[in-house]
Amino acid sequence: MESHMATTTSRSPNTVSLKLMIDPKSNRLLFAEAGKDFVDFLFYIMSLPIGTVVRLLGKQATVGCIGNIYSSIENLGDSHFLSAPKKDMLLKPMLTNYAANVAFLLPSIQSSTHTNLYKCGSRRCMSVTIKCFSCCPERFSNNSTHGSMCQKLTFVNLTNGALYSGGDADGGFVKGGVVYMIMDDLTVTSMSGTTIITLLNEFNVKDVSDLEEKVIAVGVNEGVELLRASMQTKTALSSVFLVKKESSVKSEPLH
Repeated sequence: MESHMATTTSRSPNTVSLKLMIDPKSNRLLFAEAGKDFVDFLFYIMSLPIGTVVRLLGKQATVGCIGNIYSSIENLGDSHFLSAPKKDMLLKPMLTNYAANVAFLLPSIQSSTHTNLYKCGSRRCMSVTIKCFSCCPERFSNNSTHGSMCQKLTFVNLTNGALYSGGDADGGFVKGGVVYMIMDDLTVTSMSGTTIITLLNEFNVKDVSDLEEKVIAVGVNEGVELLRASMQTKTALSSVFLVKKESSVKSEPLH
């Protein structure tokens, strides 16, 4: 079975392509084929602070008690916190800058505006703090420039194209030019003939020609649903992209 990502499907600049391989007889999603852009998005989920996840999904949509913790921070009076910035930092944590050039498949979330870092005047000092005018821990070294940490560092705005690429011109996390296999439970592996054959045998698929290929465009709405599904089910792709066939047998009401 030859495996390749469809490149002719028209899609919005704000979406990425995902090819679903479906067994129509059982209406079961076997796996999906994806390129770098979709895999980068999946891996980017791992870098999201919990506070950001709660804001994206809603306090009532998260698993367990995390939503209650978020609500507690929100509802607790400012007088109970050491400072207003500390409360704001919990509700709007700073997003990581390691996700350079990752397809933006999640709504724009504003980070805390109170998070500042400070250092002392020494060029060789590697220490930073969030509290201005703290004493530099390296002040006892031979370098006399170590002292009060009041030199504010500047954050780069990652939402306007000034993205950290980590030395990779492509940005993101994984290499391009590779077709990746995404399982229903979001397990990611590189695509190969061996993995495909093994998977088809596992699902007892006898004839590859019976499988249905469906190329879809994944946008922000689907990105949020994938984030939600990744925390709630082991069949994330199916729950978001596979339309459930209604049973032909109608249930009768109990008397």
